[in-house]
Amino acid sequence: MPEYEFVDVHVPRGVSRKEATRLLTDHAEYGHWELDRLTLHRDGSRRVRLRRRIIRQLRATW
Repeated sequence: MPEYEFVDVHVPRGVSRKEATRLLTDHAEYGHWELDRLTLHRDGSRRVRLRRRIIRQLRATW
C-alpha cells in the first residue's frame, strides 16, 4: 500500500476561483502534489488537503 504525505492549504474567501486554481496548479506542477480533499466553509473560505506519494528506496545488499 502506498504511503503519502499531506499538506493543508487554506484559501481565504477573497481569493477568486481562478486564483485558487492557479495556486493549486503550481503546487501540482512544481511540488508533485495531487488533490486529496477540498472543504468549502460557510464563510466562503476553502481548506484544501494535498497529498504526494512517498517513495522509499530499499538498501542494496551485497
